[in-house]
Amino acid sequence: MTEIALRDVEYAHGDDRLVGLVCAPVGAEGLPAVVLIHDAFGLGDEMLAHARRIAELGFAVFAADMWGERLTPGSDAEIGPLIGAMVSDRERWIARVALAHEIAAAQPEIDGEALVGLGYCFGGSSVLEYARTGGRVRGVVGIHAGLDLVDFDWSAVAAGSAAAPAVLVCTGAEDPMAAPEHWQRLKAAMTGAGVDWELNLYSGTVHAFTSRRAAHSPRPELFQYHPRNAERAWQATARFLREVLADPPPGG
Repeated sequence: MTEIALRDVEYAHGDDRLVGLVCAPVGAEGLPAVVLIHDAFGLGDEMLAHARRIAELGFAVFAADMWGERLTPGSDAEIGPLIGAMVSDRERWIARVALAHEIAAAQPEIDGEALVGLGYCFGGSSVLEYARTGGRVRGVVGIHAGLDLVDFDWSAVAAGSAAAPAVLVCTGAEDPMAAPEHWQRLKAAMTGAGVDWELNLYSGTVHAFTSRRAAHSPRPELFQYHPRNAERAWQATARFLREVLADPPPGG
């Protein structure tokens, strides 16, 4: 088994102190990397487990801190205002995601020219917004992303451009936060921008299907862990990362 090293990275956005994390094979230098954007619950144990699993594939990971002070909110009363503050100030939201990519690129373990953004729930929305607005990244993966939070104007990505990121979206067919009207608009917008996209749609699956904390959800019609499709999404993600990060970028 690959030995994994963890290292905290402090950085700032405005007046907010952020505490991210580098997770990489021991002794790594200049590896292709994933910028991991956490879900609504912050950079906690579940996200760290995802980071370790990615590092065991041989990639480096920079796990960003979107909330600041590595806050891990535990209730809707805490989470709602945090997400609301980002969505109501989209420029600040996207700038914070962009900063995470800049900080990642500056780490010695990471090849700053070979980055993929990966996000869960709110983090999935975040990486899609970053790609949509012309973020400098080879690709992005949105796992049960809140598509009800994203915009659908992909005009910042030039149609057919070699710089257009590849996109993988893994979502539940019954997810109320990624209804058919949302993913149909998303795929139409990405197609118009010349994006190489993939949509994995899982039957009988709602929001947060990879999250073990949703295994005993009080509202299973909204949030519910689905172990089989969680594993399918992981296998799709691992394959996507190998394709996008192991090969030269399009036009490169």
